[in-house]
Amino acid sequence: MYIETSPLIEQRLKEFAQIYQENDSVWFSELCFCILTANSKALSAIAIQKEIGVNGFLNRSESEIKDIIRKHGHRFHNNKAKYIVEARKFSNIKTILTQFTSSQEARDFLVENIKGLGYKEASHFMRNVGYHDLAIIDRHILRFLLQQNLINQIPKTITKSKYLDFENILKSFNIPQDKLDLMIWFKMTGSVLK
Repeated sequence: MYIETSPLIEQRLKEFAQIYQENDSVWFSELCFCILTANSKALSAIAIQKEIGVNGFLNRSESEIKDIIRKHGHRFHNNKAKYIVEARKFSNIKTILTQFTSSQEARDFLVENIKGLGYKEASHFMRNVGYHDLAIIDRHILRFLLQQNLINQIPKTITKSKYLDFENILKSFNIPQDKLDLMIWFKMTGSVLK
């Protein structure tokens, strides 16, 4: 099976590798971006992240964050603003996560401690800050797996066990998960976001 690649994919992967070198504040901004993407559109989350700014996620009031989220027509503005403010107790997120011996342990920490993050969003965050080996199981990836007859149906809900099963299917491609995710997204949507 051939999946088309794009120079945009390589550029995006370089951007993620650069973020890995950044400080806690930049990582926290990416964490907030991934809180914003849960059950919402990535493009509006990108616009919100840009408007709030790296330091804004750490310093703006919950009310200000909520107003910016609402202004962009983004879903669940009350909860997402609350989750972002609550996540500030982990503002040193890079320092915390880089102490784990595996990306899986770091992802588990995120899911257990950051409200608004499930396995998909935690994996998304980890990919965006430069980790290579975690799959982001979203509807585009599931549709791709179904089209390739690698799964029989798209489940309505995904348990941790099911998530890890899908991740193992993707790992069987023997392509780094960060790159494979972007390749599948490009195939399914024609775009390469973050």
